[in-house]
Amino acid sequence: QLQASGGGLVQAGGSLRLSCVAPGRTFSSYYMGWFRQAPGKEREFVAAIGWSGGSTYYADSVKGRFTISRDNAKNTVYLQMNSLKPEDTADYYCAARRLGSPSTVPSPSTYAYWGQGTQVTVSS
Repeated sequence: QLQASGGGLVQAGGSLRLSCVAPGRTFSSYYMGWFRQAPGKEREFVAAIGWSGGSTYYADSVKGRFTISRDNAKNTVYLQMNSLKPEDTADYYCAARRLGSPSTVPSPSTYAYWGQGTQVTVSS
């Protein structure tokens, strides 16, 4: 099971770093993604990263502010969130998938494994 952590309450303009640990020896063979879901809204794609970390993908709303990275030696994927805005408030979920076209990276249905959410609240 994926285990996400690092959420919290932060003022607008602040930063948080989320972590997601994925136990297992095959972590390096998975694409890893971060999604978020605000109350009353659908789950939306935030960022994803390929097996080696050489390929990264971002939602337009977070480009230039969020950075996804991974450490395969620690079976961990990170989401560094800077310049946070109140509209970034949501539960954040990490997810993993093995195969798929890059064009489907933003689609939650293509991810087979999910962690529990970690709550991020950005105050204005």
